[in-house]
Formats: sequence, C-alpha cells, structure tokens
Amino acid sequence: MGGDGTVLGVVIAVVGGICSVLVARVSTPRPAPAPAVTESGGELPPPGLQVSPEIWDYVSGRFATLEAKVDNLTVIVETKKAEVSALERLLRQAMRIIRRANRRLVAVHEQPEEIPRELIPYSID
Repeated sequence: MGGDGTVLGVVIAVVGGICSVLVARVSTPRPAPAPAVTESGGELPPPGLQVSPEIWDYVSGRFATLEAKVDNLTVIVETKKAEVSALERLLRQAMRIIRRANRRLVAVHEQPEEIPRELIPYSID
C-alpha cells in the first residue's frame, strides 16, 4: 500500500500544480490598454503580444481541454481516496477478526494462527 499512497500523492500534487497555475493566470489583473493616437490620427494597437484569432481559439480550446482533464483527474482522485479508505477499513476489520480468533484458540489451548505480514500495519493494538 506504500506505493499506492505515493502515486496518489504525486497525482494530487500534479493536479494542485495545474490548478494553481490556472488560478494565477485567471486572477492576475490586466491593465486596460489606453488607445494611442499616431501622427496620422489612427489608433495604434495596444502594446504587448498580439495573437491572431485562430491561435487564440486554438489556445482557448487547449485550456478548456486541460480544465476538463483536471476535473476528470479530480474525480478519479476523490474516487480512489474513497476506495482506499474502504479497503483500509476492511483490512482493519480482518485484523480484528484474526486477533479475536487467535484469542479463542489460545483460550482452548490451541496454537494461534500466524497473522499475515500484510495485515500487521492495520493492527489497532
């Protein structure tokens, strides 16, 4: 189970990093460009990077796709966390059952069963 926790941690870190970048991009205030007038009386485009509408549509589509993937990963991570919690509960319950059975075996002077190594981390004792 140690490897699963590491993978889950990495997935959560990646999703968090992507979300923080997206939030930073959205929440960064952008100054309103002041229209500049040339000598001929026409307006100049605002300073900075100009992007064609085709490129902007493509990039916007990519961001929308990325946001959908992040949402999907978030759902997967939450589902897996719930599954891991349920499995850990079952493993703790199995450990309690084995310990109870071993106490009964000892009470009737029988040899207790060996506890599987995989269950030892889930012991509540």
